[in-house]
Amino acid sequence: MAMSTGGGSAEDKPMSDINTTPLVDVMLVLLIIFLIAIPVAIQSVELTLPKVMYEPNETKPENVLLAVRGQGDRCEVFWGMAPITSGDLLKKGSDKLKAVVDRLGDNITPEDIPEVHIRGDVNTPYRCIGGVIYTMQNAGFVKVGFVSQPTPGAPAQ
Repeated sequence: MAMSTGGGSAEDKPMSDINTTPLVDVMLVLLIIFLIAIPVAIQSVELTLPKVMYEPNETKPENVLLAVRGQGDRCEVFWGMAPITSGDLLKKGSDKLKAVVDRLGDNITPEDIPEVHIRGDVNTPYRCIGGVIYTMQNAGFVKVGFVSQPTPGAPAQ
């Protein structure tokens, strides 16, 4: 491999310019490869996603309304407005569900089973809300939902 010395002047210094042509050639080849390969690698399924709007939920009188609040290391759970312990929550939930099933008998449908609606404070740790969900599922409730407040100015249907 030969090295250019700059034309044989009195100063016999080697040229310090870097030949960038091979680098540009490699970059252009990689660019073309990526332009061809990316549409093949990215596969998407055509979907029509739903438009999200605030829809007020009508609660049935037999639904269980719970509020959960975290106070330091403690979790406070309220059934309606009354504070309740975890053991009492399980017993009261089981009794409520059993009363509904006994009242409806054989004519019960999935729509007749009450739901659990949980309102959780923003600063409540998840372990508090997760414990309430676990307890109510052990009591036999299948549908557990969360009550939230819509953002101001959100359109309602």
